[in-house]
Amino acid sequence: MKVLFVCLGNICRSPLAEGILRHKLKLSGLESNVRVDSCGTSNFHIGDLPDSRTRRNAEKNGVILDHRGRQLSADDLDYFDFILAMDRSNHNNILQLTDDQAQRNKVKLMREFDTEEGEEVPDPYYGGEDGFQEVFDILDRSMDGFIAHLQSKGLI
Repeated sequence: MKVLFVCLGNICRSPLAEGILRHKLKLSGLESNVRVDSCGTSNFHIGDLPDSRTRRNAEKNGVILDHRGRQLSADDLDYFDFILAMDRSNHNNILQLTDDQAQRNKVKLMREFDTEEGEEVPDPYYGGEDGFQEVFDILDRSMDGFIAHLQSKGLI
């Protein structure tokens, strides 16, 4: 099973989602069953560590991030089984890379797996610390729902 998380710059939401899923899989003994990565639809932060505020928030919540930013490629649509976008804009940008229906079916919004109502994971970049914690909480809940979905389908 291969999972890719996607946001705009790959320095806030998507590397945090990657880190949270890795952490939860490790705690459950399932880390060898799932390949996890993240990327951005833009090329703004290729090679960069996640935003320092994202890293601080993750560490405060017991998650370590070591990802380096990269940009989404058309090859990702073949390689990954699930491609989870943080918001509609990035979801649409991903879909523009392909007309193949099988590839398009892999692309979902992250909050489809959230137990609380909401469509998008908000971008915390221009906000304060509260925004980073809100994103952590959304992704933490969504990851539980995503793992439950994978288990219910016998994928992990």
